[in-house]
Amino acid sequence: MEVQGKVWGKTAPIFNKNNVEIHRLEGNKGGYCSKHRHWGKYNRFFVESGRLKITITRDYGSGILDDVTIIGPGEQTTVAPAQWHKFEVLEDCVAYEIYWVELDPSDIERETIGGVDDTRRVSGSPPIS
Repeated sequence: MEVQGKVWGKTAPIFNKNNVEIHRLEGNKGGYCSKHRHWGKYNRFFVESGRLKITITRDYGSGILDDVTIIGPGEQTTVAPAQWHKFEVLEDCVAYEIYWVELDPSDIERETIGGVDDTRRVSGSPPIS
């Protein structure tokens, strides 16, 4: 497992395949990460032990506010793509960051309509109307 040291603790990628990535992080009390965002992926924080404070900066149209969520063992919270966020380690912790890309099922534009060629239709199937 490749471990990367951070000012707030350390992190290690444990799974990265297709559209899912999982990192295990060990945070030191008082440490915090940079305020950042991911354009194309969701970021879920799941705490195994300790406590994390997750701050998400949201634009509500009438003003920009910071939403703060504190999570402990067995709890999780999710940050949507393009949202500015950061975390702070309130107690030494072990947590997992789970990233994924959500595919849009409506991501299709049709120029023509599909069908069945009458000469290739299976015998007994209803006619095309």
